[in-house]
Amino acid sequence: MTADVASRVRRTQEALARAGLGGLLVSPGPDLRYLTGYDAQPLERLTALVVPAEGDPVLVVPVLERAEADRSAAALAGMEVVTHEETADAHALAVGFLPAAARVAVDDHMWAVRMLALQAALPTADFLAAGRVISDLRMRKGPDEVAALRQAGAAIDRVHERMAEFLIVGRTEREAGAQLADAIIQEGHASIDFVIVGSGPNGASPHHSVSDRVIGAGDTVVIDIGGSTAEGYCSDSTRTYVVGREAPPEVMEYFAVLLEAQRAQCDHAAPGVSAESVDRIGRTIINEAGLGDFFIHRTGHGIGIETHEEPYIVEGNDLILEPGMAFSIEPGIYFAGRHGARIEDIVVTTGDGIERLNTTARELTVVAG
Repeated sequence: MTADVASRVRRTQEALARAGLGGLLVSPGPDLRYLTGYDAQPLERLTALVVPAEGDPVLVVPVLERAEADRSAAALAGMEVVTHEETADAHALAVGFLPAAARVAVDDHMWAVRMLALQAALPTADFLAAGRVISDLRMRKGPDEVAALRQAGAAIDRVHERMAEFLIVGRTEREAGAQLADAIIQEGHASIDFVIVGSGPNGASPHHSVSDRVIGAGDTVVIDIGGSTAEGYCSDSTRTYVVGREAPPEVMEYFAVLLEAQRAQCDHAAPGVSAESVDRIGRTIINEAGLGDFFIHRTGHGIGIETHEEPYIVEGNDLILEPGMAFSIEPGIYFAGRHGARIEDIVVTTGDGIERLNTTARELTVVAG
């Protein structure tokens, strides 16, 4: 990860002070990677970033992981790495860098057993979830992060451009999914995050993965795929295909509505508009076509070092979009037991609109099969 971790930690401390918090404890997971560049494994021994609102942060790690921690971006930038031996009270060591009587935030991914042990080690403090303290920083991407997301988007687009290799009449979803997974790596990802091959009635289940269903001629197939690049940033793009021949008129009709809704949402999204308004404009189009009951999920989610993070594009989220916010725009229409469709692009808010990071054709595409 090429991020300026010193700047991220400094901005975190400023956010802690504004929130009246004495410090922050961060365990292995995406927040730790974001703040330190250290991709620590969540194991039985404590690893924690300790960020006091005032003073120097420290990275607390087991002594046997010292070498890995020393290679992190944070350590290379000068952050102190403090180790604990096998039988030491690591939780007491970590909270010792915080004020005794304070409000202490912990990252939202922390294991309950860690939280309880930290509370026991610092009983005079009030503990609460960090929530927006970190997410407010993470959802405002810097130029280096946008570049990394752009690279990830191009890599997943290259997989979609090869779809005729994978969607073959007589092949199972599982077989197509295995080939897609290989292609995700071949086209520039370091890891596979998910592969959805929803053919026929399985396309009506938004979080279907793969099954042994055989793909038939004329099936619509929802392909939702994503991975993470070596820089640690995620891709996520959905397109809907028809195998072997043109789709039935019914499918073409509702897909045209879906395409119009997604286009309107992308045209509307810009700095100064609310997250919920992006959801609402597409949902209104689908509702007016009499299909509102079949759009069963939010319009989108933020993306960065996690596939799903803030901001969420959903009714009730009045967050005002700002430059550097990256998120999906992915309306869908689903007829249970029959078929479904979804169109998904990752976009990033610019100075006056958005940049779509996925550029492959959004129309209902026929593959030869």
